[in-house]
Amino acid sequence: MEQPEQTATKAGFIALIGAPNAGKSTLLNSLVGSKVSIVSRKVQTTRALVRGIAIEGEAQLIFVDTPGIFKPKRRLDRAMVTSAWGGAGDADVIALLLDVRKGIDEEAEAILEKLPDLKRPKVLILNKIDLIERSKLLELASKLNEKVPFAHTFMISALKGDGIETLKRQLAGMMPEGPWLYPEDQISDAPLRMLAAEITREKIYERLHEELPYQSTVETDQWQPRPDGSVRIEQTVFVERDSQRKIVLGKGGQTIKAIGQAARKEIAEIAESPVHLFIFVKVRENWSDDPERYREMGLEFPRGG
Repeated sequence: MEQPEQTATKAGFIALIGAPNAGKSTLLNSLVGSKVSIVSRKVQTTRALVRGIAIEGEAQLIFVDTPGIFKPKRRLDRAMVTSAWGGAGDADVIALLLDVRKGIDEEAEAILEKLPDLKRPKVLILNKIDLIERSKLLELASKLNEKVPFAHTFMISALKGDGIETLKRQLAGMMPEGPWLYPEDQISDAPLRMLAAEITREKIYERLHEELPYQSTVETDQWQPRPDGSVRIEQTVFVERDSQRKIVLGKGGQTIKAIGQAARKEIAEIAESPVHLFIFVKVRENWSDDPERYREMGLEFPRGG
């Protein structure tokens, strides 16, 4: 009697690249089916390479959500862009995500110019297709494929989930054969501490996106499981000036209290246990010039001013 043929497992890395606010984090969360990457109205919020892991048939897809690629001005910006291109160069497949409403703007041009240097299979993902006429969509797809030969072109709405299943199936087919690289139940290899810090940072941006500049970061200092199954978490929000500290705290501590409540609820979901969250706000001048902070965020410290 013939043995049923074993289907070989596959595993590989897919780098999601694109301009800021193209929808990479929303797409990653949609592909993985769980919140693993910060989603914010403010551009350039993804700093470290957050990986999401999805299973499609026998294939394990490991998504590297690179920081948005833009013209870097400050040292932190340069580190983020270097990290984005580094992440793309190491992947099995490079997926370029474009917001179809913006079309081929200056940011898209800059990425398209550099893409041919990366000798990896490339796919094009056109996002927000529900917001544009079909004729314009097809014209845009044609123009982009003239500039860079993409192995596949996908048309999706990351927010609504349209086209996501087809995208996953095709990407699974492009992965190299090999054993899975992560346990099946592990949706993200970003440690929970880092994910918790990202969630709190997201809540700060949601509440203060007009008032607070980019020079703020969150670190999870303590993550202590308690006998009753809950977790005690201590975090520090670092800002660069005392005036920023006052903004984050708010009158009578009301702002930080609201941020803490929103963050605690979401961290409890990812930790799958009740959470006691304590947030401290400290001033650390010029933290964005400190190499140690970059290492903690998984970034290379760029030399030069």
